[in-house]
Amino acid sequence: MNPRVLLVDDHATMRMGFRTILQASGVEVVGEAATGAEAVAVARELSPDVILMDVQMPGMDGIEATARILEHDDAPKVVIVTTFDRDDYLFAALDAGASGFLLKNAGPEELVAAVRVAAAGDALLAPEVTRRVIERHARTTAARQAPDPGLTEREREVLRLLADALSNAEIAERLFIGEATVKTHVSNVLQKLGARDRVAAVVYAHRHGLT
Repeated sequence: MNPRVLLVDDHATMRMGFRTILQASGVEVVGEAATGAEAVAVARELSPDVILMDVQMPGMDGIEATARILEHDDAPKVVIVTTFDRDDYLFAALDAGASGFLLKNAGPEELVAAVRVAAAGDALLAPEVTRRVIERHARTTAARQAPDPGLTEREREVLRLLADALSNAEIAERLFIGEATVKTHVSNVLQKLGARDRVAAVVYAHRHGLT
């Protein structure tokens, strides 16, 4: 089933370009918003699967809008799309609960892939800019001590491969196990770390030296 997407950007031309790319790939665009406040209202009305969210907008920015939208348990996935490759935007987006971080100069295939991955709940720290900034943060920040989450050795292996931006299928191939088994391990990892999704689990792992 094709994901239903809400486009949020204060530039109509940018929204039009995204709409054209997504619809050409069979992705349904259910609505648009030009401000963060409008995005919050439209998201509640339309219940999309994925929101492509700009950061810098008049009034409420995309980071605050993301945090408000994700307050609800049945909230959609949010992928931040911005022209600014900046640490503060990235970490603010991840802290707000975003499932991805994409630059506006990404190609059409990368945009469509980000939407489909987010909709499937298989969000990774892609594109490469996300992993690069996370890793730089981990190198320059001393790992904070945290209680032992009680991960098994296999779960630690899975977490390390998540940090390498591997999908469930790729992890299964690497560890010579079934994809359903990988999904079970990922679910256990998220539960033990108290992480809401894969992105949050990888950020936690980097910050606490688990990788």
